[in-house]
Amino acid sequence: MTLQLEQSLDPGHGAAAAASARSAAVRFLKDAARAGRPVTPVTADIVLLVVSELVTNAVRHTPGPCTLHLSRYEAGVGIDVSDTSPDPPVPRPPHVNGAGGWGWILVNHLAEELSVRPTPEGGKTVHAYIADRT
Repeated sequence: MTLQLEQSLDPGHGAAAAASARSAAVRFLKDAARAGRPVTPVTADIVLLVVSELVTNAVRHTPGPCTLHLSRYEAGVGIDVSDTSPDPPVPRPPHVNGAGGWGWILVNHLAEELSVRPTPEGGKTVHAYIADRT
């Protein structure tokens, strides 16, 4: 895979982090399109959902800030969310009343590649790769 575009940001830690991350992802995808590397609407929707879920999980389940890093590859988009906890994500039973538990299930279902690796600072990075879809 060849790296085409990337953008990093720190969406902060709090209720607005997922919204900030989604906005950054929208700008990133628009920049990719302007650079001649557009994704399909289906791919864009999946990228935005995975970004929202990973950042929400980092905000809900870790004590510190998180960082979003997006990469446009030849045939897909890489999403990396780093946070301050060394603990890997743990699937939880989903709740039908809106109390959560669906995010990690969705990310596992939508990503072609998914990994968790430690960061030098003692936290972790969750990496998801979303292939271009039609």
